Amino acid sequence: MPVATSSAPPPSSLQLPVASSSAALGSAPLRSAPLQEGHLLPALLLPPPPAVTTHRSQPRGGGDPRAGHTPPWPQSPADRTVARSDAGPRSPEVGSVPGSLTAASSPIQAMGIKTALPAAELGLYSLVLSGALAYAGRGLLEASQDGAHRKAFRESVRPGWEYIGRKMDVADFEWVMWFTSFRNVIIFALSGHVLFAKLCTMVAPQSGFVTGTFDLQEVLFHGGCGFTVLRCTSFALESCAHPDHRYSLADLLKYNFYLPFFFFGPIMTFDRFHAQVSQVEPVRPEGELWRIRAQAGLSVVAILAVDVFFHFFYILTIPSDLKFVNRLPDSALAGLAYSNLVYDWVKAAVLFGVVNTVARLDHLDPPQPPKCITALYVFAETHFDRGINDWLCKYVYDYIGGEHSAVIPELGATIATFAITTLWLGPCDIVYLWSCLNCFGLNFELWVQKLAELEPLAQIETSLSEQMSRRVRAVFGAMNFWAIIMYNLVSLNSPEFSELVAQRLLLSGFPQTTLAILFVTYCGVQLVKERERTLALEEEQKQDKEKLE
Repeated sequence: MPVATSSAPPPSSLQLPVASSSAALGSAPLRSAPLQEGHLLPALLLPPPPAVTTHRSQPRGGGDPRAGHTPPWPQSPADRTVARSDAGPRSPEVGSVPGSLTAASSPIQAMGIKTALPAAELGLYSLVLSGALAYAGRGLLEASQDGAHRKAFRESVRPGWEYIGRKMDVADFEWVMWFTSFRNVIIFALSGHVLFAKLCTMVAPQSGFVTGTFDLQEVLFHGGCGFTVLRCTSFALESCAHPDHRYSLADLLKYNFYLPFFFFGPIMTFDRFHAQVSQVEPVRPEGELWRIRAQAGLSVVAILAVDVFFHFFYILTIPSDLKFVNRLPDSALAGLAYSNLVYDWVKAAVLFGVVNTVARLDHLDPPQPPKCITALYVFAETHFDRGINDWLCKYVYDYIGGEHSAVIPELGATIATFAITTLWLGPCDIVYLWSCLNCFGLNFELWVQKLAELEPLAQIETSLSEQMSRRVRAVFGAMNFWAIIMYNLVSLNSPEFSELVAQRLLLSGFPQTTLAILFVTYCGVQLVKERERTLALEEEQKQDKEKLE
């Protein structure tokens, strides 16, 4: 891959993941996608620092250079690294090499991720954000208490734990099924999936899955079929790209029917899965077992915390009653919209965390759980499934978009990617709307970036101080954050609820409510940027230390 010059914007990467198993049924569409280590994607709205350095590692599981054969699509994100001064959060993608930070050699570069703000200013941001979240939370708690006995809530607000003595929000049937009705079966099945499958074969009739009925039958069937399509496609494309490898039917069966990944992912491209399961003597890194135990414990704590949360906050049931929602104060309504996205991230993180824990015990290196939605203020970073991102980037997005620096090829790449995503989810009005909105949001960032690179705007930012440049970027980030929330509420709840939120917060609430919410969001974006700066400096210090050694 050629080194990008200061005149070319950084390439972009798209990540489109499944938030939960319901996405396989088309009821909860995929999310637009993230910046991860090893991914190349545009900075937010204002032009990024001009110095961008990219390099490519040797392909892993890709074409054999000795045979002079390379695959017809770009290598997976695990085979690329990116180094730039305004790099995003340093959460590493599976198998990726952490990106390095280049030294700031120009004022614009210094305005990137290394720019620090005064401690007093950051303290003010923390205070404002904490107070706003507490205020919105109190409004949601009062609304949940007032609506607990409403007729419209009877089906989804039911008696909860006896020792809490409150009703519980059970509107998400998927969460209730997995972590209430089927929790014991899940633990047994995942902890000994081979033994479990053998016992089922010996005891239960093989036709039972088709002829019998049980609560999760439809979800399991459609989820398994949906991910089977992706796995078989990956196997076919890798076989065509590497005819010298001679993959067998047994390789396909192992890849497709590995139980922890079978129903709801995360998906691994075939080349990565085959390389990992083909290790003759897999060796665990030092401390790996401790990290696996910690991840398992964290998943259990998260499940319990969500169940306790649902006894006090009915965030999934309230949006179904628009008359009740319309009576909520603006702060509680904003908190309701935000909490719905946070919950969907938590659910995806828990589901993938449980599955990944089992996969790591099997010496696999699966895609990591999704990045926290609170830390995402760029459309190109929005994601809930890194495995789906790898699949789409490798076989569609990077293959069509190339360097992702030109407007027209980028538009074609995103349209093709979202079209395939829509087809895979199951075409319907909500999926169409979600795809169009997120495709527009992703491309709009590139368009604004191109506009901001023009001479007048670029000179304006250069004339600003480093700290002021960071503040201006955070203002755009705050607006983008709410665009991400609004575009994805369409799939998480309903278009009617999204329309009500937009009308209340942006139109009838303007200017007081709108500006207040944007200021609180601005404070949150600044705190996220500070976290990114800290991680970037730690990474740079680590690399400097390694060079000295």
